[in-house]
Amino acid sequence: MVHLNDPEVITRLLTAKGRWAVVGLSNNPARPAVGVSRFVRDSLGMEIIPVNLSGQAVHGQQGYSKLADIPGQVDVVDCFVNSAKVGNIVDQAISIGAKAVWLQLGVVDEDAAKRAANAGLDVVMNTCPVIEAGRFGL
Repeated sequence: MVHLNDPEVITRLLTAKGRWAVVGLSNNPARPAVGVSRFVRDSLGMEIIPVNLSGQAVHGQQGYSKLADIPGQVDVVDCFVNSAKVGNIVDQAISIGAKAVWLQLGVVDEDAAKRAANAGLDVVMNTCPVIEAGRFGL
């Protein structure tokens, strides 16, 4: 079955203040994650937690090399990794008790989305918070 994004879930995730772990966020300004995460932080008021291979800080926020290293609750795991690698990130999100996974525009893994949904996580796939915020007037 093909995953369909639920507009109510999208609106709730974009309006309920929370902690977003942004996987694939680095200081490379050419990468979309830099601008999107800044929008999520500055325009939507979310806390941003960078997750990247080196664990480097981004936007002045402490970085981590894996989701399991993040202290406290993670509400949304925002995935800026390619589709072939996102299943592992989704499995990590499930294991840390995240409340939702957001697979960015172009990131599609139906099996991972199903695993997340079956584990009780909200799932948004193949879209961007910036696009959705504009679409819903947020």
